[in-house]
Amino acid sequence: MEMTVQLTIDCSDPQRMVTFWAEALGYVPEPPPGGHATWRAYWAAVGVPEAELPAGAGDIPESIIDPAGRGPRVWFQQVPEPKVAKNRWHFDLKVGGGRDVPLDVRTQRVKATVERLVKAGATVLRIKDESDVGLYAAAMQDPEGNEFDVV
Repeated sequence: MEMTVQLTIDCSDPQRMVTFWAEALGYVPEPPPGGHATWRAYWAAVGVPEAELPAGAGDIPESIIDPAGRGPRVWFQQVPEPKVAKNRWHFDLKVGGGRDVPLDVRTQRVKATVERLVKAGATVLRIKDESDVGLYAAAMQDPEGNEFDVV
């Protein structure tokens, strides 16, 4: 049996999250399947009742995919309630290259990624600069407050 993995993230603004996480992960917005103009048109064609679709749902892509086909699909599901507590999962964006790469190089890579993601709407929560144990990392939040790390 074949299995694929999709990560579903509840959010209030799917388009904002698509834009941010496509930039963060190097993904692209997922086009609607089978020649449909929008995801909403696709959902209507496969019988999803209009009552199940919030206003605007599917008018623009609400999911992102890895253009290389290696990573999981990520779907940003619009929900009415806001995020209220710390995530029980998070992304680690491993940009440093691992322990075989000199700490100063890893640090520069992390700093460059942090700067790019702040421009895209992220917030830095804290920097872990622990050269005595060979660590430089950043704890961050996406535009809706979901935590993630850049290492």
